[in-house]
Amino acid sequence: MQKQGTVIRWDATRAFGFIRSPGTSADVFFHVRDYQGAAAPREGLAVMYEEIHVGGKGPRAMAVQPTAQQGVTSQPRAQPRSAPRTAPASGSPARGAATQKTLPQAHRSRRPADSSGPPTPAGPALALMLGWVALLAWGLWAGRLPPWVLGAAVGVNLLTFVVYAIDKSAAQNGQWRTKESHLHLLSLAGGWPGAWFAQQWLRHKSRKVEFRAVYWVTVVAHCTLLGAWLTGWLARWLA
Repeated sequence: MQKQGTVIRWDATRAFGFIRSPGTSADVFFHVRDYQGAAAPREGLAVMYEEIHVGGKGPRAMAVQPTAQQGVTSQPRAQPRSAPRTAPASGSPARGAATQKTLPQAHRSRRPADSSGPPTPAGPALALMLGWVALLAWGLWAGRLPPWVLGAAVGVNLLTFVVYAIDKSAAQNGQWRTKESHLHLLSLAGGWPGAWFAQQWLRHKSRKVEFRAVYWVTVVAHCTLLGAWLTGWLARWLA
């Protein structure tokens, strides 16, 4: 549903902000990736956007773009909400002011987890993938890995990418989500390159610091175990 509103807060450091609209009870979160204007967002900017709801996390704005009439942006659309502060009823102004402060704070407590980290650099990740492929090729050439391992590696990476895509769709539509532990198990099983491409291309789980930290632990663990197996160290240790 397309709506109109006013940017009431913009954090240029973290690249996200909130829009207030008369048709929505809560302030609407948006990220710079969802902004389509030529100039950077600013507080007081009148915008149009598509509102979605993602699994109980509150409303989110997509396809945010400035409206054609920018001369009216000096007065935020949220002005009608501040009217209860002048009401004579006892206790009403305090409750109204508390509501105005609580809603943005609630959003801020939920959103930065997905937006606080920088995107994963492509160079080191691609270099590590090339090394992983070379390690598999050497293992097949030296007879230390059976031929079916190549097909299994391709299959688990395709499966991992598909699972990420399904979880992305579920997040956008408020449906049942895939457990993060299952995504990490796929990475540990060798699907970490597919997971990385899914994170970058689908923009899913790519900026959540806690998830990325565990993801890279699975990458290191998988590569370490693979190297230990190919060099015979793991077999000697198990023996």
